[in-house]
Amino acid sequence: MPFFRSATIELIPPPALDRPVSLVAELRHEPLRGRPSAMGYFHATFRDHGGGDPGRDHILLDTRGIENNEHWSGSFIGTSFTFTDKAELRTLEGDPRFFFDDARSPQAHGTGTEEWGGGGDYWGGQTVTLPLAGHPIGAPTPAQAHDADDLVHSAYRFLLADLFPFGRNARIQLEHGAANDMFEPYRTVTYWYGLPAASLEKTDEVQVGDADSERLHDYRSPHGAPPQLLSSRYDLGPDTYVGQQGSIVVYPIESHRVRYTAGTSEFRLNIRPDNHGVMIRRTLDYGIPNQRAVVSLADGDAADPVWEAAGTWYTASFPGEELSPRNPVVHTSNRRFLENEFLLPLRLTHGRKAIRIRVTFDPVDRPLLPDMQVPQSAWSEISYAAYCWVEPQFQLERDR
Repeated sequence: MPFFRSATIELIPPPALDRPVSLVAELRHEPLRGRPSAMGYFHATFRDHGGGDPGRDHILLDTRGIENNEHWSGSFIGTSFTFTDKAELRTLEGDPRFFFDDARSPQAHGTGTEEWGGGGDYWGGQTVTLPLAGHPIGAPTPAQAHDADDLVHSAYRFLLADLFPFGRNARIQLEHGAANDMFEPYRTVTYWYGLPAASLEKTDEVQVGDADSERLHDYRSPHGAPPQLLSSRYDLGPDTYVGQQGSIVVYPIESHRVRYTAGTSEFRLNIRPDNHGVMIRRTLDYGIPNQRAVVSLADGDAADPVWEAAGTWYTASFPGEELSPRNPVVHTSNRRFLENEFLLPLRLTHGRKAIRIRVTFDPVDRPLLPDMQVPQSAWSEISYAAYCWVEPQFQLERDR
């Protein structure tokens, strides 16, 4: 637990304890030699969610506004939580979702609460305590409980070996039940390291299909189709909650302009010359299968751009189940909006005030499933945003 100037450690006995507590403690520490801008304070954020809101995820952590700071750089390192007080395990059908750095689409999305806690099928009815994941307490059924405490179930997951980093903010969400329709009391603790400053700064964005934005960013797509208006949703869970009081629209339909191209698109984005790398976030139509493009980069201020390869940007899609019959019925989703990111190498961004990006559609010549025709595809564009990794501007409390 890094600290810069001082630390206070308190052990507080329960209020109902009416006798002295015998305590022997040993504290160990070592000098902190790193730069303050490269460190983060340890946090354990507690939330009592009660039964939760119908149709809405529990918000285990949202760093925006914590300790009066809008921006945080750091790492998400795990959770511990109770999810029922009466051995009601259907709460475990809820998915965890992880959003970082202004994202509207989750960068990670789990398949269920018990998988997040390290065990499928409700841990097989057993309690489990492993170093990084587990289900330490709870009877398999109410009938097997010895007392009221045995009806309480908890789980944990720690990411000490595979932290989730973030440069502006982090939002950790968890469904309560398969459709946010189970209302057992939840209590959660989310563990994270954080520095109260941004290390990922949004510097520019082009809105594709908006004439003014395209002109400002010198957007070109010579073989692209005219912009179309698409009405859909992001994939964030069930769109509508149906309960005893009727239906509640949780995620309303949105409309955005989108372009499709089977050729190339080019645009210019401003960045910071002192960047330590650049992330490009694209908003797209996920209803188009297997979108792949070759990305090239040039100096945005050069009169005669010299293009260099930056990599391949591939957004895969796969309808149905992996073990579907050979001639499945392919269903499309009503949640077609998606964000994903492409990381640009430092050698192509550092020292430049602007970059010019070219994406060239590279079709995927294979069917979605055996014995099916190769689907028609294209590169879809709604927006592109540039985020620069920078040294966070952080001051110690005494220097403010």
